[in-house]
Amino acid sequence: MDGEKLFGILNDGSEIKEYKLSNGNGAQINIINYGAIVKNIIVKDRNNRFDDIVLGYDTLEGYLNDKTFQGAVAGRYANRIKGGKFELDGIVYQLEQNEGKNHLHGGSEGFFKKIWNAEPVESNKGKSIKLTYLSKDGEAGYPGNLKVTVTYTLTENDELIITYEGISDKTTLFNPTHHSYFNLSGDFAKKIENHLLMINAENYTPVDEESITTGEIAPVENTPFDFRQIKEIGKDINADHPQLKIGKGYDHNWVLNGYDGSLKSAALLIDPESGRKMEVMTDMPGLQFYSGNHLNPEAQGKKGTPMNFRTGLCLETQFFPDSPNKKNFPQAILQAGVKFKSTTVYRFTVD
Repeated sequence: MDGEKLFGILNDGSEIKEYKLSNGNGAQINIINYGAIVKNIIVKDRNNRFDDIVLGYDTLEGYLNDKTFQGAVAGRYANRIKGGKFELDGIVYQLEQNEGKNHLHGGSEGFFKKIWNAEPVESNKGKSIKLTYLSKDGEAGYPGNLKVTVTYTLTENDELIITYEGISDKTTLFNPTHHSYFNLSGDFAKKIENHLLMINAENYTPVDEESITTGEIAPVENTPFDFRQIKEIGKDINADHPQLKIGKGYDHNWVLNGYDGSLKSAALLIDPESGRKMEVMTDMPGLQFYSGNHLNPEAQGKKGTPMNFRTGLCLETQFFPDSPNKKNFPQAILQAGVKFKSTTVYRFTVD
């Protein structure tokens, strides 16, 4: 870690700190201990110009008022759970219903609204910071006292490595993800529709009118969801397809090829104009591609830039949405006393 500074103070007097990671290439990542939020990712383009490539805010107040999970860790359960209900060991649990009748990203006061403990850690991979949070039994309706650790590492290869760990004293659900909105151009007034995207998936999971997975695993072939070959995001985003109309664009989970719990390449994102490339690697079975269809233009982002429609996109590594209620999906059940560990890597290069 390269230092810390005060980012802001909450009404109760709690200090929110900003921590800086940098490497020998000039890349820089800034993290705050509110929401374990990645505030900035600053990397170079093909002309060696450095820009911030994630949406967000210049002030703590922006993150306090944010409802779009900017840069945060989403959890306990990333994505949606139908009706906020699930059954575990014969007990039915009712979670907060914070998106219509459904539960989204751990609730309105999920991990993204919590203060995390932060400490620098030594790593042979690069500069690291470890954030920990104790999610208490019953929080948002979930069982178990769950100790969560998220470690961010910036390597000399311009990789952001995110390691998630969790251990609970009761069997519970655990499905954390990272929710940065990327815009590789570094210009947050530009839409992401001209970015090129490849997703290493033959299938995706369609959703119903409430954006809840139906349980079907459907082929991407001959649909707008086919990103097996790299293509412009805008090519099919406005196609006359019922799945695209539900969420006003892409907000779906892709079933990653060859899932076996090992780290594999999941996606590649390119901004042709700047030459910036981002590869996503994960050991998780799913990837949610969200094209920023519900960003709030009334929210003033960095440098006062409004967060307009489709000016950022998310690539969220995860268990599939609503998996507790879909027994044919990989399950996000964390047994009592068993340690969960997962890794996601965002690797930045130039074309």
